[in-house]
Amino acid sequence: MKQMNYLNLNRHPVQLSFYKDRTNEFVEIYHAHQGMELLYVHEGQGTAVVEQQIFQMSPGTVFCFKPFQLHRIRIGELPKQPYVRSLFVFEPAVLDETLAPFPGLRAFFQALWKDPLAPQVYRTPDPAAMDALLRSHLPRLAPKEDAELLLEEQLLFLTAFVHHLKSAAEPAGSPLTEHPALPKASATAEKIMAWIEKHYMEPFELERLAQEIHLSPNHVSAVFRQSVGSSITEYLTARRIRQACWLLRTTDKPVQDIGRAVGLGNFSYFCQLFKKQVGLTPNRFKREPYEADSKRKP
Repeated sequence: MKQMNYLNLNRHPVQLSFYKDRTNEFVEIYHAHQGMELLYVHEGQGTAVVEQQIFQMSPGTVFCFKPFQLHRIRIGELPKQPYVRSLFVFEPAVLDETLAPFPGLRAFFQALWKDPLAPQVYRTPDPAAMDALLRSHLPRLAPKEDAELLLEEQLLFLTAFVHHLKSAAEPAGSPLTEHPALPKASATAEKIMAWIEKHYMEPFELERLAQEIHLSPNHVSAVFRQSVGSSITEYLTARRIRQACWLLRTTDKPVQDIGRAVGLGNFSYFCQLFKKQVGLTPNRFKREPYEADSKRKP
């Protein structure tokens, strides 16, 4: 069962994972996190689907995913080639407060966090320097009984990581990001995702999609699976559930209205699908941060 992964940051606002070898554990799923995610690739070649775009992925690539931003990683030729990555997921407001004394760095981070036009893919020119940065902080990031002390060390590391990213981007005068010419099939898949972005809140008709991008329904489905690694229906479901999560956490709309707003007007089906994808019912997901906050209170 494919399940979207919404990492819970309510009990501790930073989750860091270093040099994780996912070669034999990797599963392709659409997922998002309630916080911001920084993904650094140490080993592995593949692609990433982000915001209706497909990016090439290779060692030295940094992906910056915004809160609740849908994405999917594809790694080629597993397990023949390894996939090793470091992953940093955190509540951006917590890091933003830490960066308050550094206005230039804070502005760079806020663009990564909030600017819809900010680049999300960076390619570090010096992987050895990035590796040295990560390894220099690792000894101080071991689990601690004092959660506040651990959080302090984690925020110091994230500050250094974002500073390194900013410094690496500056010499060229613009972020070290690239979106190389894609194969025709990938460009078609991007058109399909763009169409879904405009129409996911409506009942889905494959024939209508195919007609509007001037391809046959069978060709549309085949090209999308070849480029993205999933069916159009799987992508549409993930997009709807991602939007439902965002609305549940950021608005006071009734759950039934949220289902209709994302194209899932059958309330019973919406609740079943949401629980299958997220692991919680919509009502439980909506209450969860408040329940966690109340548990933390003395």
